[in-house]
Amino acid sequence: MENRKLKKEVVYGIYVGIALIILSVIYYADLSNRSFEESKPNDDYTYVSKLFNSGVQSVVQTTSAPTLVRPYTAGEVKIIKSFYDYKGEEESQKNSIINYETTYIQNNGIIYGGINETFDVVCVLDGEVTSVKDDNLLGKTVTIKHESNIITTYQSLGEVTVKEGDQISQGTVIGTAGESNLEKDLGKHVLFEMNVEGKYINPENYYNKQISEIKNN
Repeated sequence: MENRKLKKEVVYGIYVGIALIILSVIYYADLSNRSFEESKPNDDYTYVSKLFNSGVQSVVQTTSAPTLVRPYTAGEVKIIKSFYDYKGEEESQKNSIINYETTYIQNNGIIYGGINETFDVVCVLDGEVTSVKDDNLLGKTVTIKHESNIITTYQSLGEVTVKEGDQISQGTVIGTAGESNLEKDLGKHVLFEMNVEGKYINPENYYNKQISEIKNN
Protein backbone atom coordinates (compact mmCIF):
# COMPACT_ATOMS: atom_id res chain seq x y z
CA MET A 1 0.00 0.00 0.00
CA GLU A 2 1.32 3.38 -0.86
CA ASN A 3 1.69 5.80 2.01
CA ARG A 4 0.40 9.27 1.29
CA LYS A 5 1.46 12.30 3.23
CA LEU A 6 -0.94 15.12 3.84
CA LYS A 7 0.09 18.47 2.69
CA LYS A 8 1.13 20.95 5.33
CA GLU A 9 -1.74 23.26 4.38
CA VAL A 10 -4.25 20.49 5.08
CA VAL A 11 -2.65 19.64 8.44
CA TYR A 12 -2.64 23.26 9.48
CA GLY A 13 -6.26 23.55 8.40
CA ILE A 14 -7.22 20.58 10.54
CA TYR A 15 -5.41 22.05 13.59
CA VAL A 16 -7.10 25.39 13.09
CA GLY A 17 -10.51 23.71 12.76
CA ILE A 18 -9.99 21.72 15.95
CA ALA A 19 -8.86 24.86 17.80
CA LEU A 20 -11.94 26.75 16.60
CA ILE A 21 -14.20 23.94 17.80
CA ILE A 22 -12.54 23.93 21.23
CA LEU A 23 -12.79 27.72 21.54
CA SER A 24 -16.44 27.60 20.51
CA VAL A 25 -17.20 24.99 23.17
CA ILE A 26 -15.44 27.04 25.84
CA TYR A 27 -17.23 30.25 24.79
CA TYR A 28 -20.70 28.73 24.83
CA ALA A 29 -20.02 26.96 28.12
CA ASP A 30 -18.97 30.27 29.72
CA LEU A 31 -21.96 32.07 28.21
CA SER A 32 -24.36 29.44 29.56
CA ASN A 33 -22.79 29.65 33.02
CA ARG A 34 -23.11 33.47 33.11
CA SER A 35 -26.74 33.27 32.02
CA PHE A 36 -27.42 30.80 34.80
CA GLU A 37 -25.73 33.02 37.42
CA GLU A 38 -27.72 36.04 36.26
CA SER A 39 -30.96 34.09 36.47
CA LYS A 40 -30.30 33.20 40.14
CA PRO A 41 -31.97 35.57 42.67
CA ASN A 42 -29.65 37.88 44.52
CA ASP A 43 -28.84 36.41 47.94
CA ASP A 44 -29.35 39.72 49.72
CA TYR A 45 -32.75 40.36 48.14
CA THR A 46 -33.77 36.77 48.77
CA TYR A 47 -32.87 37.13 52.44
CA VAL A 48 -34.80 40.36 52.88
CA SER A 49 -37.79 38.92 51.05
CA LYS A 50 -37.76 35.83 53.21
CA LEU A 51 -37.42 37.96 56.33
CA PHE A 52 -40.59 39.89 55.59
CA ASN A 53 -42.55 36.92 54.28
CA SER A 54 -41.63 34.31 56.85
CA GLY A 55 -43.63 35.82 59.69
CA VAL A 56 -40.51 36.84 61.63
CA GLN A 57 -41.18 39.87 63.81
CA SER A 58 -38.61 42.59 64.24
CA VAL A 59 -37.08 42.84 67.71
CA VAL A 60 -36.99 46.64 67.41
CA GLN A 61 -40.10 48.08 69.02
CA THR A 62 -41.21 51.68 69.05
CA THR A 63 -42.89 53.15 72.10
CA SER A 64 -45.15 56.13 71.87
CA ALA A 65 -44.84 59.03 74.26
CA PRO A 66 -47.33 59.02 77.17
CA THR A 67 -50.44 61.13 76.83
CA LEU A 68 -52.42 62.87 79.56
CA VAL A 69 -55.30 60.81 80.96
CA ARG A 70 -58.27 61.94 83.02
CA PRO A 71 -58.02 61.77 86.83
CA TYR A 72 -60.85 59.24 87.00
CA THR A 73 -61.96 56.07 85.23
CA ALA A 74 -65.70 56.01 85.95
CA GLY A 75 -67.61 56.78 82.77
CA GLU A 76 -70.50 58.59 84.47
CA VAL A 77 -68.36 61.34 85.99
CA LYS A 78 -68.97 64.83 84.59
CA ILE A 79 -67.77 68.39 85.06
CA ILE A 80 -69.40 70.23 87.97
CA LYS A 81 -67.24 73.34 87.96
CA SER A 82 -65.18 74.44 84.96
CA PHE A 83 -61.75 76.02 84.78
CA TYR A 84 -61.90 79.80 85.03
CA ASP A 85 -60.78 81.36 81.75
CA TYR A 86 -60.65 85.15 81.78
CA LYS A 87 -61.03 85.04 77.99
CA GLY A 88 -64.02 82.70 78.13
CA GLU A 89 -67.73 83.31 77.68
CA GLU A 90 -69.64 84.92 80.54
CA GLU A 91 -71.81 81.84 81.11
CA SER A 92 -68.74 79.62 81.24
CA GLN A 93 -67.09 81.98 83.71
CA LYS A 94 -70.14 81.84 85.98
CA ASN A 95 -69.83 78.06 86.12
CA SER A 96 -66.18 78.35 87.11
CA ILE A 97 -66.70 80.48 90.24
CA ILE A 98 -66.57 78.82 93.65
CA ASN A 99 -68.74 80.45 96.31
CA TYR A 100 -67.46 80.11 99.85
CA GLU A 101 -69.25 82.07 102.59
CA THR A 102 -70.07 85.02 100.33
CA THR A 103 -66.54 84.93 98.92
CA TYR A 104 -66.20 84.22 95.20
CA ILE A 105 -63.12 82.31 94.11
CA GLN A 106 -61.95 81.71 90.54
CA ASN A 107 -61.54 77.98 89.97
CA ASN A 108 -57.94 77.09 89.04
CA GLY A 109 -58.91 73.55 88.07
CA ILE A 110 -61.83 71.31 87.20
CA ILE A 111 -64.28 69.83 89.70
CA TYR A 112 -65.39 66.36 88.58
CA GLY A 113 -68.30 64.48 90.12
CA GLY A 114 -72.03 64.46 89.57
CA ILE A 115 -72.72 60.87 90.56
CA ASN A 116 -74.34 59.55 93.72
CA GLU A 117 -71.38 57.47 94.84
CA THR A 118 -67.65 57.82 95.22
CA PHE A 119 -65.21 56.89 92.44
CA ASP A 120 -61.50 56.18 92.07
CA VAL A 121 -59.14 59.08 91.46
CA VAL A 122 -56.05 58.19 89.40
CA CYS A 123 -52.69 59.75 88.57
CA VAL A 124 -52.73 61.42 85.13
CA LEU A 125 -48.99 60.93 84.40
CA ASP A 126 -45.99 59.14 85.87
CA GLY A 127 -44.59 61.12 88.77
CA GLU A 128 -43.56 61.47 92.41
CA VAL A 129 -45.93 62.21 95.26
CA THR A 130 -44.54 65.37 96.86
CA SER A 131 -47.31 66.14 99.34
CA VAL A 132 -50.18 64.41 101.14
CA LYS A 133 -52.15 66.52 103.58
CA ASP A 134 -55.57 67.03 105.10
CA ASP A 135 -56.74 70.63 104.75
CA ASN A 136 -59.70 71.88 106.77
CA LEU A 137 -61.09 73.76 103.78
CA LEU A 138 -59.96 71.69 100.77
CA GLY A 139 -60.11 68.25 102.35
CA LYS A 140 -57.52 65.54 101.76
CA THR A 141 -55.09 66.68 99.08
CA VAL A 142 -52.37 64.91 97.05
CA THR A 143 -49.77 66.76 94.99
CA ILE A 144 -47.67 64.98 92.35
CA LYS A 145 -44.65 66.26 90.43
CA HIS A 146 -44.14 65.12 86.84
CA GLU A 147 -41.53 65.78 84.17
CA SER A 148 -41.41 69.03 82.17
CA ASN A 149 -42.26 71.11 85.27
CA ILE A 150 -45.80 69.75 85.47
CA ILE A 151 -47.49 69.57 88.88
CA THR A 152 -50.94 68.09 89.47
CA THR A 153 -53.09 68.45 92.59
CA TYR A 154 -56.06 66.31 93.62
CA GLN A 155 -58.28 67.90 96.28
CA SER A 156 -61.41 66.88 98.19
CA LEU A 157 -60.35 63.24 98.40
CA GLY A 158 -62.25 60.88 100.67
CA GLU A 159 -59.50 58.30 101.01
CA VAL A 160 -55.79 58.46 100.10
CA THR A 161 -53.85 55.36 99.09
CA VAL A 162 -50.41 56.89 98.44
CA LYS A 163 -47.82 58.56 100.63
CA GLU A 164 -45.24 61.29 100.20
CA GLY A 165 -42.17 60.11 98.27
CA ASP A 166 -43.98 57.39 96.32
CA GLN A 167 -42.98 56.98 92.67
CA ILE A 168 -46.23 56.14 90.91
CA SER A 169 -47.25 55.33 87.37
CA GLN A 170 -49.92 56.84 85.20
CA GLY A 171 -53.30 55.37 86.07
CA THR A 172 -52.36 54.46 89.65
CA VAL A 173 -55.28 54.92 92.04
CA ILE A 174 -54.27 57.61 94.53
CA GLY A 175 -57.55 57.73 96.40
CA THR A 176 -61.29 58.17 96.09
CA ALA A 177 -63.53 61.16 95.48
CA GLY A 178 -64.77 62.81 98.66
CA GLU A 179 -66.05 66.09 100.02
CA SER A 180 -64.66 69.36 101.34
CA ASN A 181 -65.79 72.41 103.25
CA LEU A 182 -65.15 74.62 100.24
CA GLU A 183 -68.31 73.52 98.42
CA LYS A 184 -70.37 71.30 100.71
CA ASP A 185 -73.28 70.85 98.30
CA LEU A 186 -71.26 69.24 95.49
CA GLY A 187 -71.43 65.71 96.83
CA LYS A 188 -68.61 63.26 96.08
CA HIS A 189 -66.11 64.99 93.83
CA VAL A 190 -62.45 65.74 93.12
CA LEU A 191 -60.98 69.16 92.39
CA PHE A 192 -58.18 68.55 89.90
CA GLU A 193 -55.61 71.27 89.22
CA MET A 194 -52.76 71.26 86.73
CA ASN A 195 -49.82 73.65 86.94
CA VAL A 196 -47.16 74.00 84.21
CA GLU A 197 -44.07 76.08 84.96
CA GLY A 198 -45.89 77.98 87.69
CA LYS A 199 -49.11 78.68 85.80
CA TYR A 200 -52.47 76.94 86.04
CA ILE A 201 -53.86 75.51 82.81
CA ASN A 202 -57.18 74.00 81.78
CA PRO A 203 -56.70 70.18 81.76
CA GLU A 204 -59.67 69.75 79.43
CA ASN A 205 -57.54 71.21 76.62
CA TYR A 206 -54.81 68.58 76.96
CA TYR A 207 -56.31 65.16 77.62
CA ASN A 208 -54.94 62.52 75.20
CA LYS A 209 -52.09 64.84 74.23
CA GLN A 210 -48.38 64.20 74.74
CA ILE A 211 -46.34 65.97 77.39
CA SER A 212 -44.54 67.98 74.70
CA GLU A 213 -47.92 69.45 73.71
CA ILE A 214 -48.82 70.58 77.22
CA LYS A 215 -48.08 74.29 77.51
CA ASN A 216 -48.95 76.98 80.01
CA ASN A 217 -50.88 79.18 77.60
